Amino acid sequence: MMEEFSLSELAANPFVQTGLLALAGAAITRLLLRRYPARRLAFQLVFFVALTALLYKHQVVPYEVSPDTTSIYERTFAALAKIIWWINGAWVLIGCARVFLVFERLPHEGRLVQDLVAGLVYLSAALSIGAYVFKAPVGTLIATSGVFAIILGLALQSTLADVFSGIALNFSKVYEVGDWIDLGGDIEGRVVETNWRATHLLNGSNDLVVLPNSVLAKAQLTNLSSPNRNHGVKLRVRFTPTMAPSVISDVMRTVLLSSNSILNPPSPSVEIKSLDARAIELELSFRVTDYAASSAARHEVYDLIYRHAKAAGLSLAEPAEAITVFANQVAPAPLEAQTTAQQTTAQRLVDAVPLFVTLTGAERTALAETLTRKTYQRGEVLAARGTRLDVLMIIGTGVVALSREEDGREIEQSRLAPGDYFGEAGLFTGAGETATVRALTFTVIYEVGQAALSKLMKERPGIADEISVTLSRRAGAAMRAGEPGAETRETSISRLVGRIRHLFDVPHG
Repeated sequence: MMEEFSLSELAANPFVQTGLLALAGAAITRLLLRRYPARRLAFQLVFFVALTALLYKHQVVPYEVSPDTTSIYERTFAALAKIIWWINGAWVLIGCARVFLVFERLPHEGRLVQDLVAGLVYLSAALSIGAYVFKAPVGTLIATSGVFAIILGLALQSTLADVFSGIALNFSKVYEVGDWIDLGGDIEGRVVETNWRATHLLNGSNDLVVLPNSVLAKAQLTNLSSPNRNHGVKLRVRFTPTMAPSVISDVMRTVLLSSNSILNPPSPSVEIKSLDARAIELELSFRVTDYAASSAARHEVYDLIYRHAKAAGLSLAEPAEAITVFANQVAPAPLEAQTTAQQTTAQRLVDAVPLFVTLTGAERTALAETLTRKTYQRGEVLAARGTRLDVLMIIGTGVVALSREEDGREIEQSRLAPGDYFGEAGLFTGAGETATVRALTFTVIYEVGQAALSKLMKERPGIADEISVTLSRRAGAAMRAGEPGAETRETSISRLVGRIRHLFDVPHG
């Protein structure tokens, strides 16, 4: 009988009731409903209402100071109960902010506002606990804390400047994670992280640059990825004025047409910037998919400028700052010298083809003398997909495109410029072309026939082995680059050697 009375008395104890309710609420909200914000908020509301009702039942008012006439036990209970009540009230308000204060299109800014609201709620709860639990003179403390605020502000001046600058930068959306930004000088990089204090950039050297937000707020910042990811690139090039400006401009337009890295649309452009007795200067403008692709695009375009200029007979001019001595203008080559010029072009193309890099000088000269020159008009098909070519076709001038038909649409794969070649699959392995080859401009092609190569191989059978190695490497590179049809090419050197020897009737051994 005594035991039953003790248990009932214990169960009626307000301190025990409040403690058990607080433990149950903390366990459910922090463990069971941790990953469910909406459910957690609903339970917190129910728990807060139940806790409020329990406190009022025992005549404990959370927002009033307990009278001094109460016992120590009652004051201790009231203090703990009020602390629990204010903390749970803060959690309810913060939960409402997390669930309802959402910016769907601006998630980063929404999180920032939620954090600010949570900070204000926690500060208010702490002041309320100090006032109604510990009887602290909060009003007087706030009124007299100006000196401390000034001292603290001076001590944290740099940090506070970074924090408020970070808030301003985040709300103004000057940049976001993934953008490339330039601060002038040597500071540029891709934004990988931004927080209240600093912004982290990854520069071109793969180094992490941490910049305080106050520095970014004061700097003249250029967002290289805005208003869209497309990035414009401009290059200047100077040529000796041996041809009409319109002809040189057309050659540079062909350069841009043959590039595989630039966007079209928007259409690239060529603009003549200056013309004098020393040089004609042109500016090439184009766009790439992203700032990160601009470096590779520059390299490709510079290479194409060199190849197209050499094919067209253009010479690069010296820089404007250089001091040069100019002689009289050279007269045009006589008509009878055209044959020599054509032979020089053929020799240059043979020297530039990687397949023939292992040939001796005499072998390349002999091969160049057998080249056949052919011309194709714009839009003309040089080779249809599946066609087996028995010649190696080297581009002398112009641009050709390689394309495949997929789902009734013609998909362009890549473009070839002067010095590039095609037809090696049919000539050396007997396979058909993996793409349709079409001229995009007036194109001059130099053909290397099977008979000329067969004669060289019979004189030196090791040429078949050397060409096989080059073909195998090229096929492997195409497969790594993910070119369509590359997986069907033969990459075994031994099998390539056997096939080439068979097609060219070269003896084994």
